[in-house]
Amino acid sequence: MSLRRTVDRPLIERFLRLVGEQYRRRGRLLLVGGTTLVYEGLRQQTLDVDLVLEVADADHGALIQVMREVKQALDINVEEASPGDFIPLPAGYANRHIFIGTFGQVDVFHFDLYSLSLSKIERGRRQDLRDVILLLQDHRITWEQLGSQFQEILPQMELKSLRQDSAEFESNFRALATQWRSAGGHLDTVPPV
Repeated sequence: MSLRRTVDRPLIERFLRLVGEQYRRRGRLLLVGGTTLVYEGLRQQTLDVDLVLEVADADHGALIQVMREVKQALDINVEEASPGDFIPLPAGYANRHIFIGTFGQVDVFHFDLYSLSLSKIERGRRQDLRDVILLLQDHRITWEQLGSQFQEILPQMELKSLRQDSAEFESNFRALATQWRSAGGHLDTVPPV
């Protein structure tokens, strides 16, 4: 990853507008990771625009080319990254995407916030766990549903990839529970780990 400038909400909006103006076909972009938190005002900046592309196979190359040009023009990093790269996605995740708006012919959504949160828990970095706390504090997700979805995917963790470790995922979830309690959050329904 090259050293480019950090990304704030106005820069994300400008990126989306430019992609919508230059890419003249139907498609969907799903914002993920820190991009979602910055766009929603829960953080001030992130290192890059993380997203998932959903376009017809025949149009994928054209969208990639437009995005390369826009990221160069704006001097930002843009990465394709899906929560599904890190975790098994919980049932119903596609029904929980949150519509942001249409830019040209491109519909833009936030990827399911529970999937996003679980992938951040799997990574377990300090900033990732802080991001999940921010989503909980802002009532974008609930502890009860997060715990339920954690329990759903936990048995699948080691079946998806050699790099996934269910014991580490459980440990990261416990660390999140401790941080959430310290932040004043209620753990009425703490999933057994």
